[in-house]
Order: sequence, then C-alpha cells, then structure tokens
Amino acid sequence: MKVGVLGAGLMGKEAARDLVASEGVTAVGLADIDLSKASNICNQLSSNKLTPYQVNAADDVELANYIRKFDVVINALFYSFNEIVAKTAIRVGVHAVDLGGHIGHMTDKVLALHKQAKEAGVTLIPDLGVAPGMINILSGFGASKLDQLKTIKLYVGGIPVKPEPPLEYNHVFSMEGVFDHYTDPSLIIRNGVKQEVPSLSEVETIHFDRFGPLEAFHTSGGTSTLSISFPQLETLEYKTIRYPGHAEKFQLLVDLNLTKENYSVDVHGQKICPRDVLLKVLDPIVDLGDKEDAVLLRVLVAGKKADVETTYIYEMTTYKDVDTNVTAMARATANTISIVAQMIASQKIGRKGVYPPEQVVPGDIYMKEMAKRGVSISEQQVTKEQQTVYSHVKEK
Repeated sequence: MKVGVLGAGLMGKEAARDLVASEGVTAVGLADIDLSKASNICNQLSSNKLTPYQVNAADDVELANYIRKFDVVINALFYSFNEIVAKTAIRVGVHAVDLGGHIGHMTDKVLALHKQAKEAGVTLIPDLGVAPGMINILSGFGASKLDQLKTIKLYVGGIPVKPEPPLEYNHVFSMEGVFDHYTDPSLIIRNGVKQEVPSLSEVETIHFDRFGPLEAFHTSGGTSTLSISFPQLETLEYKTIRYPGHAEKFQLLVDLNLTKENYSVDVHGQKICPRDVLLKVLDPIVDLGDKEDAVLLRVLVAGKKADVETTYIYEMTTYKDVDTNVTAMARATANTISIVAQMIASQKIGRKGVYPPEQVVPGDIYMKEMAKRGVSISEQQVTKEQQTVYSHVKEK
C-alpha cells in the first residue's frame, strides 16, 4: 500500500516513522509547504520507502496532484485544512484520515461529506488522535460488548512526568488549541439530555498508578461524535487530566479576558490583543523541550450485559520513548492515525463514506496493533458490585 502524509510537523513525522516501519506499506510520501522541513525528516528517518514533497495544501491543484499518488492520505495539518483535504480526497478517489478538530464544527463539515464519499467509493475517518480518536475507538469497542449502553465517561491528559511551576503543564500541541478547549463550552449528556457546561468546571480528583492525586475537569471537543453515534446515552462526559490547581489558575486567566478571541485593549494608542501577548509569554514557559511527558487515559463504558450492570474500563499510561526521543503524546496519536490508515488501505475497514472512529474501527485489532508499538491499553470488565470496589481502590 502507498500512504501519503500531509504535514511535516511532529505528528506527521511520527506517522511517517510508523509507516516506513510497517511491513505492508511499500511507499510513503511526506508533504509540507516547506520542502526543506519534509526533506530533513526524510533524511532523519532514512528509509528508501520515504519521499519528501512540497505541497501548498491551500492550492487545490497541488493538493489533488499529491493525494492521487496514494491509496490513503493521512492529514496531519492544522484542523482548518480538514475540510479541503477531505473534499479533495473524495474528488480524486483516495481514502483519507485526519486528526480531528471540533473547534468551528470542522469535523461536522467533514462528516457532512458522507454521501459524496460513498458515491466516490472512498472511506474517510476524521478525529483520529487520542481525544478524540483513541477514546472513540475504545468507547465503540466497549459499547459493542453491551446489550444496553447507558454511560460513557472519558478522562485523558498529556502531562509532564516532572511538573514545574507555575502551571505544572507542558504543551505538545498548539497553545491556541489549548485555549480553545479551555474556553469553549463542553458538550455533555446528563440524565439523557444534551447540554453544555463551562470548560474548566466540575473539578474532580483522579488517580493513576504512579500519578496522583490529579484533577480532571470539563474541556470542549472531547465528547466529539459520541453523542451522535450513541443517542440513547444517559450520561456522557469528557474531562481533561492535569496536576492539582491547574484549572483554577487557568480560570483566572479566562476571567481576566486574557484568553479571549477577537478582543483588544488600547495601550498607549495601540490596539493590543491580550491573548496574543499571553501566548507569547507562555510559549517558553510551557514548552516541553526535552522533558519527559506521559499520556494518561481512562474510558468507562457502562450499561447492561445479560441483564447485569456491567462496565468496561480501558486504561493507558504511555511515556516518552527516550531512545527515539518521541513524546508520549506523539506515540499515542501518530500510531493511532497510522494504524487506522493502514486498516483502510488493507480493507480491514471496508465501509465507504465518512464515519467517526467509534462506528468503524475494530477495537480488538487496534489494541493489538498499539501493543506491538509499545502502547499498552488494558481492558477490565466489572459488574456494578465490582465497580464500587474498583472506584474505592482508585481513589485511595
């Protein structure tokens, strides 16, 4: 199979790394608007399967000419490109996957292309990162094992192993994206009713092996398409994991309008956007650099199985690969999108159209493939009585 990657950033690089190491992949393209950036990565990965390309994704012709060279394309660009890449892939008859982007309803725009994709005989799957992405696949897998689905609770966080003040956080994606997730409202389902709650709210304590106490709080975008795929849910919520006190500190920044978009103040006769200033101030403070990160994930899928209240619990703790210097977030994210792209190209996923991950990605195969890459996801099945004991132990 031939796989093209769009974007020579961190996730594009690591997706390419996995692809060239995969037996069934015969050729890999790595495209970026900056050819030297793509070329440097190709030189680092040193594989005869890998070829750099210069592509301006905003140019329809350049984008189409690149995509049509491959069986499937991984879109690792900023989420504002997701719609144009999806439309172009459909037009040239090539399968495509992306890392998601619920800000500005971008994923909804991609899902709206279902009819066109089906008619073109191609498969598109958006939202293939960790959250959304991995959590969707695991939610769908757990739901498939239940006779009646009632609850999905999701907890995910990328955190430094050794936190440093003032925020005890280091970013692995764009800080602008972090601001959006912290300020946009969070969609949840409570008592069977879809509703929005403020992000950074309803902070709770959570523990993982080697980590705790930590805190978890609502952030936007995490529930992604799950409320559409499982409209019968009584409870759905997604919370981000951080070190204690993080939400309170960021709430102050939000309350002071320092994260607000399209907002400016007059400073000595000049219009200044506080958000732009804060981003510049925070960037060196929260840069991960060479520090070690970890990704923590817990997915609880609950309902009835053979008339017994049953919960499937999926859990993962992944660390930076110190040998390759690949961050934990890159390992979890890039391997996810690479594995699913290969599933499509090899016909393990054969449905045509646009589908969210929870509807079409086989969870058992996915977990086995992730384990091969050193990312272990555990599964535990517990009854209602066992769940009480489990929760008690976890909160110790």
